[in-house]
Amino acid sequence: MEKLASCLPHHGATSSQSFKLSTLHRPTPTPTPGPRSSRPVSTVRCAPSSHAGIAAAAIATAGDTETHRYDDVNGISSSFDLERYMSRNAETVHAALDAALTGLECPALLADSMRYSALGGGKLVRPVLSIACCELVGGRAAAALPVACAAELVHAASLVHDDMPCMDDDALRRGKPSCHAAFGEHAALLAGDALLALAFEHVARESSCHVGAHADRAIRAVAELAAAAGAGGVAAGQVADKASECDVTVSLRLAGLEYIHVHKTARLVEAAAVCGAVVGGGGPGEVERVRRYARRVGLLFQVVDDVLDVTRTSEQLGKTAGKDVAAGKATYPRLMGIDKARAYAGELLALAEAELDGFDAQRAAPLRHLARFVAYREH
Repeated sequence: MEKLASCLPHHGATSSQSFKLSTLHRPTPTPTPGPRSSRPVSTVRCAPSSHAGIAAAAIATAGDTETHRYDDVNGISSSFDLERYMSRNAETVHAALDAALTGLECPALLADSMRYSALGGGKLVRPVLSIACCELVGGRAAAALPVACAAELVHAASLVHDDMPCMDDDALRRGKPSCHAAFGEHAALLAGDALLALAFEHVARESSCHVGAHADRAIRAVAELAAAAGAGGVAAGQVADKASECDVTVSLRLAGLEYIHVHKTARLVEAAAVCGAVVGGGGPGEVERVRRYARRVGLLFQVVDDVLDVTRTSEQLGKTAGKDVAAGKATYPRLMGIDKARAYAGELLALAEAELDGFDAQRAAPLRHLARFVAYREH
């Protein structure tokens, strides 16, 4: 199996890194209501000055080191190794996904296209997030493995469909031909459907086999993932994204852009995190704080993705660069400018980290560093 750690070296904020979140703009703070899973939440808000200062300090000093090891005022050990943490958990998830996709009773074309799409070398950020959030609330990593795999299967399904000619029409994914380019459109369409169904089958089957599993937690996790994949999440975001290509009144408004990315990107990141906290036994308050943290990290991912799309080549990204600009789509750099988009990313990073205050510092360390990994990634 390919070492998943190979996905990570490019995320380190080194002195040669061209993408840096260098400045935090501080507009007048506005109240931050606690979001609920059934309501879209706008997170274009400024962090409180103390948290913004923490983020600014981390951003300013990140270029001085070649690893993601930070001295943090919240008590995180400066020796925490995010790459090792992600690599170890990603290998565990990859092995579990491999097992789940082995021996499928279906035509070889379908099985091969499913494996190709789900085991194609992604960073596995969502499943690692599930595990980290489970551990954050005092759960064991093994309890989160079924929902971690399911989150990645839902994500893989969404990418297969997103790349198809009727959607974004992208022939490249993770540096390789996308599923429809490699196997044909009909196989890709059905592979996406099958991966989505397998996600929920996997949670139900594996949770029932896990020693000490709680059926009510598994049911809550299934409901959370289903909401994130369907009309309350990815599907809604994708429809709005397509509509924005021809509706100038939507494509030129930040509120419309944020709606798209809260649903298309952030909602699934949020669900992965919430599912981990739920199966880990987190209380309602803890789960809601995890939800807010993850939604901001999900938006942060998209803001950074938009910036990279206009500052990186296709070879660096492993997918077609500049497609959104060429298609006239609304992006954060297009609507805000690159500098303000980077500043907004800095605010989201500070807000995400603020949600971790009050949790055990060592348990929260992976999530703090994971947020920074998302902020400083280069592809």
